Amino acid sequence: MAELLRTRALAFGYDRRALTEPIDLALHPGEIVVVLGPNGAGKSTLFRTLLGSVAALSGTVFWGGCALAELAPRELAARVAWVPQQPGAAFDFSVEHYVMLGRLGRLAAGAAPGRGDREAVSRAIDRLGLGRFRGRPLSKMSGGERQLAAIARALAQQASTLLLDEPTASLDFGNQGRVLDTLRSLAADGLGIAYATHDPNHALRAGTHALVYLPDGAIAFAPVGELIEPELLTRVYGARVEAARTADGRTVFTLADATLAHRAGSPRADAGPRQAGEG
Repeated sequence: MAELLRTRALAFGYDRRALTEPIDLALHPGEIVVVLGPNGAGKSTLFRTLLGSVAALSGTVFWGGCALAELAPRELAARVAWVPQQPGAAFDFSVEHYVMLGRLGRLAAGAAPGRGDREAVSRAIDRLGLGRFRGRPLSKMSGGERQLAAIARALAQQASTLLLDEPTASLDFGNQGRVLDTLRSLAADGLGIAYATHDPNHALRAGTHALVYLPDGAIAFAPVGELIEPELLTRVYGARVEAARTADGRTVFTLADATLAHRAGSPRADAGPRQAGEG
């Protein structure tokens, strides 16, 4: 199967300081790589390095078999589309005009959008279920609807890979599920997808592989079913994680009750009664 993305011994960070050990990563059509790690671990920096907006400290990024450094902007735009954590608001834009921005990277300098561009925009809007909002200003839409519009904008670019930085951040429970199910559906159509999240349950719902930042700067990369388990997550997040089963047999991860009490500043459930004079 053709590789959409490959990194070889990729080191990234700032001020010549690598944030993790070198990363060897691969992404193929139909796969979803979920990037997990605590706040400040460098998930966004990894994505910016993959896109070339932050220079790699060492190693190589390949998109579609071509080294990132050798790709012209239009060539890169054909390979990867980017959805940042907080997409530019453009609140005075209609959904249709906003999604059309996804075509700019594919146009020759000075060229105006043509029929093919308008058709790509229309397909992306319909694919994300936003047809009835086509002419609606983004300012009149909910956070979940705007996030779907941002994904439609990336989809209109007609790249083979989508990178998304925390696409469910600030969304309510229902909209998180809608976004994750959309990513699964797009992967089923043959796109490669990589996205960052803080919630390991997202990897179970919409992920084939996970790339996990470990506390010592190590990186783990493997299929979700082989990697995501309570012991590893406890190491990653510094809080005791347990697995539970839902009525329909799905696995979900939760924080242990004692962990919650401890983090809230209460005595641990297993600590026993406090003695006089204890601090």
